[in-house]
Amino acid sequence: MAIKLENVGIAVRDLDQAINFFVDLGLTVMGRDEVSGEWASTAVGLDGNHAKIAMLQTPDGQGVIELFQYLHPEPIEREPVAPNEVGMHRVAFSVGDIDAALEIAARHGCHPLRGVATYGDVYKLTYVRGPSGIIVMLAQAL
Repeated sequence: MAIKLENVGIAVRDLDQAINFFVDLGLTVMGRDEVSGEWASTAVGLDGNHAKIAMLQTPDGQGVIELFQYLHPEPIEREPVAPNEVGMHRVAFSVGDIDAALEIAARHGCHPLRGVATYGDVYKLTYVRGPSGIIVMLAQAL
């Protein structure tokens, strides 16, 4: 059986704010839509599912994230996850210049959880808390 990663979905409080953050990091908006109806409720498993969505692609064309802001049912607010919580908790990006990426993140009020680390002679990397509490890993190859 062939398998290919289609995208990573991330629920956000404010779709425009999240789009602006990821576009500033270098992703491109592939499209936006508003989804609802029986098909959406069936696929997602939520009665009355209604959301605004945006698809964003990395510059290399290989990575896609889907951002969605629920209109119905009401979004459920939780504390942002910690890096060691079980389950999906971050999206990671390779960047050409980690300092430039951190400057962009800072303009959006997003800063490293602790600092920038060096992993052997492989990467300089950090986790930042992005829009809606999303953990975003930024890694620059050395």
